[in-house]
Amino acid sequence: MALGILGGVFDPPHAGHVALARAAIAELGLERLLVLVVADPGHKRARTPADVRLELTRLAFADIADVDVELDRHARTVDSLEERKPVDAVFIVGGDELADFTTWKDPARILELVRLGVALRQGVPDERVRDALARVPAPDRISFFELEPVPVSSSDVRDRVARDEPITDLVPPRVEAQITGLGLYRGGG
Repeated sequence: MALGILGGVFDPPHAGHVALARAAIAELGLERLLVLVVADPGHKRARTPADVRLELTRLAFADIADVDVELDRHARTVDSLEERKPVDAVFIVGGDELADFTTWKDPARILELVRLGVALRQGVPDERVRDALARVPAPDRISFFELEPVPVSSSDVRDRVARDEPITDLVPPRVEAQITGLGLYRGGG
């Protein structure tokens, strides 16, 4: 699998996103990684404009070789993949996302277009992953890899910034500098 695709809202990107990308590259033998910043996500509200999240994400992944970061104008993964028609690609998700995969728009078509690379980490119950796998169309199109847990979420970062607490251990240094410089997330959550 030469190309990995990692999509998300990245509001903001954090150390967990970077760890996921590094693990996927190493464990799945990816030659390139495409990081897609969803401009207008259909499943959650973005608190920061897409162009700002795009810049933060470029900063977050700047130290990883062969990574391209692009804005994705599609709210749904299948629509983005239909437009791109990637060849020999794996879409990277966490084990918790696999549990919700069958609720995504057209999961069968997604698995026709790409394989899924699922990061397994401590804290996601095995039975939840097994249950999800039993419901997924084409489970043979799914590969698993291990990920050391990084206890952080974008909402954690936003909350700490809003409380004027340090985020040094949660985000890459360039991301922290940009968040501080732009005064992002000061107004809360």
